[in-house]
Amino acid sequence: MTPVPAEVVKSIRIVMGLVNDESSKIKIQSSKIKDQNINSMTAFKRVLLKLSGEALEGTQGYGIDPIRLSEYAEEIKSVMETGVQVAIVIGGGNIFRGLQGTHDGVDRVQGDYMGMLATVINSMAIQDALGKEKVRSKLLGGLAIDPVCEKMSRQRAIEYLEQGFVVIISGGTGNPFFTTDTASALRAIEIQADAILKGTRVDGVYTADPEKDPTAKKYDTISFDEAYDKGLKIMDLTAYTLCRENNLPIVVFNMNEKGNFKRLILGEKIGTVVMHKGR
Repeated sequence: MTPVPAEVVKSIRIVMGLVNDESSKIKIQSSKIKDQNINSMTAFKRVLLKLSGEALEGTQGYGIDPIRLSEYAEEIKSVMETGVQVAIVIGGGNIFRGLQGTHDGVDRVQGDYMGMLATVINSMAIQDALGKEKVRSKLLGGLAIDPVCEKMSRQRAIEYLEQGFVVIISGGTGNPFFTTDTASALRAIEIQADAILKGTRVDGVYTADPEKDPTAKKYDTISFDEAYDKGLKIMDLTAYTLCRENNLPIVVFNMNEKGNFKRLILGEKIGTVVMHKGR
């Protein structure tokens, strides 16, 4: 197994220092949910859905497509009806990407904060769409923006989840130099999610980019170590290593196929599961 680079380990220590936990030691375990109404047939009890900002572009190729937004809200509603607790982290690449801004002369730190604000806009859009579907939600943020979103805290997020709200967590980690991939890993660990469900436009992890290589083969399951050694681009390295070290599975699936999210929650084998061997 290839060792994790020292700079990644350093980044993980910084990120984990952001976790708001009174004991300073989060024990990662399956969520112990007391709600007796939860469907016993579901594969998960609490999940974090990670969406890219670009996913909201839909067919228009920019900004926020109201049709795609509505479709996602319907998918999330169908999962909420099963009793599973859902948190969401969404990127901001359809509006502004901090790292890209540096190539246009924007200061890196300033650009990263601009990217965080882009995630707040997307999160507000998701919240609005959920409201139209009569789904209750709470918007938290790595950045506290009164009256738009409350400051993210582990305790507050878990309380809202247990009360039946969709919890949308915006603003990344609240610090520059970290991606929304890393933010999603951090937030999933904080709320003790059973898995990160990474909704994409492809149906899993492949040996190569299936949109460019027709011979690419899909993995049904793959271990963290194998995925790392093969250089598969599942999440950025800091986020990926956080998941691996905390034994947090990642499921990559096609969010754009109607009904996929719910089928995955109900235990159907969809997408690719990345986890430790023997789990």
